[in-house]
Amino acid sequence: MSTHVNEDRHNDTSSKTVKKPIGISTGGERFVYKDDDVIDKAFDWGQFRRLFAYMKPYAKQLLPLIGLMMILGTITKLTVPFLTSMAIDKAISPSEPSLKLLYMIAAGILVLYVVQWVATAYRIKYMNIIGQRVIYDLRADLFKHIQKLSFNFFDKRPAGSVLVRVTNDVNSLQELFTNGVVNLMIDCVQLVGIVIILLLINFKLGLAVIITVPIMFLISTKLRVKIRRAWQDVRMKGSRINSHLNESIQGIRVTQAYTQEKENMEFFDTMNKEAKKSWDKATTMNQGFGPLIEITGGFGTLILFWLGAYLIQQGELTIGLLVAFSSYVGNFWDPINRLGQMYNQLLVAMASSERIFEFMDEKPNIDDKPNATTLPQIKGDITFRNIVFEYEKGRQALKGIDLDVDAGQTIALVGHTGSGKSTIINLISRFYDITDGQIKIDGYDIRDVKVESLRSQIGIVLQDTFIFSGTIRDNIRFGRLDATDEEIEAVATAVNAHEFIAKLPRGYETEVEERGNMLSMGQRQLLSFARALLADPRILILDEATASIDTETELRIQEALKVLLQGRTSFIVAHRLSTIRHADKIVVLDHGEIKEEGSHSELISRKGIYNGLIEAQYRFI
Repeated sequence: MSTHVNEDRHNDTSSKTVKKPIGISTGGERFVYKDDDVIDKAFDWGQFRRLFAYMKPYAKQLLPLIGLMMILGTITKLTVPFLTSMAIDKAISPSEPSLKLLYMIAAGILVLYVVQWVATAYRIKYMNIIGQRVIYDLRADLFKHIQKLSFNFFDKRPAGSVLVRVTNDVNSLQELFTNGVVNLMIDCVQLVGIVIILLLINFKLGLAVIITVPIMFLISTKLRVKIRRAWQDVRMKGSRINSHLNESIQGIRVTQAYTQEKENMEFFDTMNKEAKKSWDKATTMNQGFGPLIEITGGFGTLILFWLGAYLIQQGELTIGLLVAFSSYVGNFWDPINRLGQMYNQLLVAMASSERIFEFMDEKPNIDDKPNATTLPQIKGDITFRNIVFEYEKGRQALKGIDLDVDAGQTIALVGHTGSGKSTIINLISRFYDITDGQIKIDGYDIRDVKVESLRSQIGIVLQDTFIFSGTIRDNIRFGRLDATDEEIEAVATAVNAHEFIAKLPRGYETEVEERGNMLSMGQRQLLSFARALLADPRILILDEATASIDTETELRIQEALKVLLQGRTSFIVAHRLSTIRHADKIVVLDHGEIKEEGSHSELISRKGIYNGLIEAQYRFI
C-alpha cells in the first residue's frame, strides 16, 4: 500500500495553502494523484444501456404488475378532465341541467381518484423494492470487482477515493432506479396520450399549443453539456473530501503529535468551500430548467385562451371542452417539467456511473491466463532466474536476481531500505508480475498457474499487521475459515498468544476495535502469527514481522518459530539482524541486486556488506 504525504500546498487561486495528494509508489517514485479528474465525455447511450441492464433480471416483476399500475394511473388521470367537461356542458348546462348526471359524474371522478391513489401506492412500493435490489446488485458487483484488482491499482489511489465509488456514487443512483425510470415511462405515456386527446378535441388549438415544445427543447439543449460537467465536478469534489477525510482519520495521531490540527482544519475548510461552490453551481443550472418550462408554458396558456375564446365565438368549441383543454394543457406541462428534472437527474446518475464503470473497466494486472492450471500441493522449491522488475517503466527495482531455494529452507533477506527485499516477497505471491525472467515453484512457472491456488499455499505476516473489527477468534480464523475452535487455540498457544488472550475480558470472544487499536503492537503481531500458521502454508513469509515486538516476546516467538518453520520454505525480511542468525541462507541485497549469499557465519567471515551491517547495528546497542 502506498504511503501518502502532504506536499505542495500552494493554490494559485487562494492565499491559503492547499494540499495536492502526493503518494510514494512501492518503487519509491513520487506521483501526483489524478484519479478524480473530470471525465469529459459526451452523453454515452452505451453506458446508459449498460447501467439499466441491471434492471433486466427484474423485468418480469417490472412489466406486469408495475406496468398495470402505471397504465391504470395514467388512464384515470386523463379521464378526469373529460368528465369535468361533461359536467360543465351537460350536467350544469343552463338549457338542460341534470343534477342526477352531475352526481354520477362526481361519483365517477371520486372512484377514479381512489383507483389512481391505489395504483400509485402499489407502483411506488414495488419500484422501491426493485430499485433497492438493483442498487444492491450494482454495489455487490463493484465491490467484487475491486477485490480482484491488483496492488498497483491501490498503490495509486487513496482509500477514500475507492470508498466514495462504492458508497456515494452508487447511492446517487438510488433515486433514478426507485422512481426515475417509472416516472419517465409514465410521463412519456401521459404526454403521448395528452397530445392525442388535444388534437382530437380541436386540431387547430392543439397544434397551436404544442408548437411551443420544440422552441423549449432547442433552448434547453444548450444547458445539457454544462449541467453534465457541473455534476461531474460535484462528484469529483466529494471524492476528494472523502479521500482527505479518510487520510485525516487514519493519521490523527501524527496530526496531533505535530500540532497540525489548525492547518488540517483550514485545508479541509478550503476543500469544503470548493465542494459547496461546485454544488451551488450545479443546482443553479438545474433550477434553470424549471423557469424555462414555466415561461414556455405561460406562452402556451396565452395561446390557449386567446385562440380558445375565438373558437368558442365561432362555435367550434364549447366552454366545457375549453376547461378540459386547459386541464390537459396543465397536465401536459407537468410531465414536460418533470422530464426536464429527470434529465438533470439522469445527468447526475451519468456522472456517477462514469466513475463507477471507470473502476469496473479497470483490468487486474495480475490475472489467470486462459489456460492456467491449478497449482498442486507444493513442497516449496523456489527458483528465481534473471528476475528484472520495474514498478514504473525505466526504473528497475530488481536487476537480474538469480536465487535457488530448496524446500524447507529458511531464507533471510537483508539490506538497506529500498534494496528490494519486500519486492522479492511480493513477487513470490504474485502481487506484481515480473518485468523479465522467471519464478518457478516446484518447477511450475507462477504465471502459468491460477493465482488462488498459488496464494492459498503462502502465508504472510507483515510488520503493519491488519486486525479486522470482530472477535479475537474471528481474526485468527481469517487464516482458514473452516478451522475449529480447538485449532485456533492450538496455533495461538504455539505462538505464545494464548496467555494474553486468556487475560482479556471475554478471552477469544473479546471484540477488538477497528484495526485492533485496543491491542498493543506486539499483541497484534502475535495474532497475525497465529492467523498465518492456522492457514498451514507451504511457504511462509515474515516481512519485518518481529520489528514491533518487545525483546521478551520476541524470544518466545523465536522458540516457537524453530518448530513452526520446520518443513516450510520460509522467507524472513528483517532489519533486526539478530532474528535471522539461524537462517539456512542469508541473501544480502543492495539497489536491487544480490551482493552476498550464505549462512551467518560464512558472511561474517567474508567481512563484506553483511558484516558491516552487523557491526553498524551493534554500535547502536
